[in-house]
Amino acid sequence: MSNLKWSSDQELIHRFNYLIGHLQGVKKMVENNAYCIDIVNQNLGVIAAIKKIDEKLISNHIDHCVAEAIRGNDAKEREKKLVELQDVIKRI
Repeated sequence: MSNLKWSSDQELIHRFNYLIGHLQGVKKMVENNAYCIDIVNQNLGVIAAIKKIDEKLISNHIDHCVAEAIRGNDAKEREKKLVELQDVIKRI
């Protein structure tokens, strides 16, 4: 069961499909021996798109999962959600 409350699941799928297409384009650039800086610039676009997805996922997590745990009566669940959030923020 998913806790994902995206504006729509299709939006998330669309963003991942875009990334797959973008990565395939970068791979083709490498295969065609494209200029290195052009490849790096495309990679930076992929990284930015992944970061945007992560931002939306973290925001969703805060708005729904963390908020629900804070409003709830389960102190262990509340602590778990806060620790998860702190851990992922450290890795960002």
